[in-house]
Formats: sequence, C-alpha cells, structure tokens
Amino acid sequence: MPMAYKVAVLAGDGIGPEVIAETIKVLQATGLEFSFEHALVGGAAYDDSGHPLPSATLDLCKASDAVLLGAVGGPKWDSIQPASLRPEVGALLPLRRELNLYANVRPAKTLRALLGASPLKGERGLVDLVVMRELTGGIYFGHRERQDNGNFALDTCTYARHEVERIAVQAFEIARSRRREIVSVDKANVLEPSRLWREVVSDLAEKNPDVSVSHMLVDNCAMQLVRDPQQFDVILTENMFGDILSDEASMITGSLGLLPSASLSDGKFGLYEPIHGSAPDIAGQGRANPIAAVLSGAMMLRYSFGENAAAERIERAVDQALDSGHRTADIFEPGTRLVSTSDMGDAICAAL
Repeated sequence: MPMAYKVAVLAGDGIGPEVIAETIKVLQATGLEFSFEHALVGGAAYDDSGHPLPSATLDLCKASDAVLLGAVGGPKWDSIQPASLRPEVGALLPLRRELNLYANVRPAKTLRALLGASPLKGERGLVDLVVMRELTGGIYFGHRERQDNGNFALDTCTYARHEVERIAVQAFEIARSRRREIVSVDKANVLEPSRLWREVVSDLAEKNPDVSVSHMLVDNCAMQLVRDPQQFDVILTENMFGDILSDEASMITGSLGLLPSASLSDGKFGLYEPIHGSAPDIAGQGRANPIAAVLSGAMMLRYSFGENAAAERIERAVDQALDSGHRTADIFEPGTRLVSTSDMGDAICAAL
C-alpha cells in the first residue's frame, strides 16, 4: 500500500472549519491515502492558548508534507493588544516566514457556468491567468515604526537579489506548464527595489529563452487587467503589488470566494488555502461556499504530491457540480438550486 500523504489541517476561524471539512471529504473521495492531523490556529488558538500560532501547531506543519488552511481572524480579535497577537499578523506572517513560503500562486480562472457573474461583459470575462506573488519580502516584512508621539509612521520596502531570483524561477516553471508567457510587474520608474526586481528578472529571461518575458508598471497592469485580462498568462510581482492585483484578478472571474491559492517553499512543501476570509457573519449557518477550499486541495495534489490526474478530476467535478445547477448562497441566481455548504461538497463528490 502506498504511504499516506501527511497533511496538517489548520481549519482556523469563522467558516474555515466548514469549508475545510468539505475539502477533506472531497480529497478522500479521490481514493488517495491521506493522514490528516488537526491543530488550532488564528483566533481559535488565541482563545485556547493566548497565541494565534502555538508552537505545537508550527511543529506539526514542519513535520507534514503539506498544510491545509481555512481562514483566520474576525472582528472578535481585531482589538487584541499587542497587535502582533492578532490572528492575521501573529499567525499568517509567522507561518510564511517559518515555513519559508515565499512563492504565492493565485490562479484566477473563470468557471464557465458562472460567466454571468463577471463584471466584464460577455466572453471578455473568460480569463485564465496566474498571479505569482513574492510572499516573504517587501514592505510587509520591512522595518516599521511610529515616531513623534504617533504622528509619523514608517515602513520600509527591501528586496535582496536572491529573494527576487527564487520567486522568478518558480514563475518560469509554472509558465512552462501554461502558455510560456510572463509579465513581470514593478514600479521601476520610481522605486529602487523595483529597479532591482526588473534587473534580476531580465537576467533570468536571457537564461530562459523558451519563456516570453515582458515588463509592465503596476498602475498600467491594474488598468490592463480590467481592459483586457485575456492578455495575461503569468503575472510575476512583489508582495504588496501581488496582494492588490490578485484580488483584482479574482473579482474579474466573478467572485472572491471561488478561488484557491498555494504558498510554496523550496521542494514540494506548500500551504494551501482559499483566498477568502473567515466570514464570521455566516459561520455555522451552512451558507459558505467550499469551492475555493476544495480547489486549494486540488492545488495541493498537483504541487506537493504530483497527483495531477486527481487534481484534474477534482477541478472537473467542481465544473460538473456547477453545470448541474448547484449554487451556494453567494452565487445563487434564479433557475439554479440553492444548496448548503455540505450539499455542495456532496455534489462534487458525486461528480468525482
């Protein structure tokens, strides 16, 4: 019997436990062998132990083949002091740093059954691109401080050559599995870190002539995503720009709640999570859409375990469930069938 894939399950807060439960159900329906081990993270962990990322949770992640994460945070924990203990700051950023998760892969692909939900008219809303976001450098991880009795604030944006090189190498690999086109996004007309970014990507482009590489300023990219998103295949960019552009790209597909993500390290290890938040206002009501979490599970099969066929089966099953009219509340429209979180998971399993 093949060895089971060891997966650390961090269900988190709000709707996280609900969507992760459906993801596990779908993964088990593939017939592959998994060993799922659960641990607390985020607000749930803070309530239990006083810290959003307990050492036992981090140790479990380091001992696993991959990590499944639901969502963390919510208004209940927004006023925690010091701010470093709030779930988004005290759990997500340390997870990325400690697990060396420097490459964030965010696909934005329109599901044809939901084309009408795109804010773009007609076929223009059919997009299939990937945002490659550097995840452990830049302004989010730079030095920050407040001075002059809080009246002056400072954040620094820094990048080293090796940080740009390693995310760019990942982008070239993913581009080779797609259309072999990279648009590297920066602000090289103003920012020094962006000038370094462009130099490094240009150097690598010369060494990888099988992939087409072009450069675009971030403000132009934001405009082009709305004007003609189909021109993009792989968008490679730094941490803050990637945070903003990936959310913009996801909304072009019709819903922030439908898209998965992978945060990758060296080798096969990765953390997989839906890009949506914890949505505490609907937690426990069976209204959450599990598709983004389920598709994150498919990304885990593809990137960490090399189970491409099983990943494609899950993606086709999601399409079939939607084609058959199943809709959770966030994507419901007249003429479709309103179903619960669990019902959607069951429909995907049935399609599998």
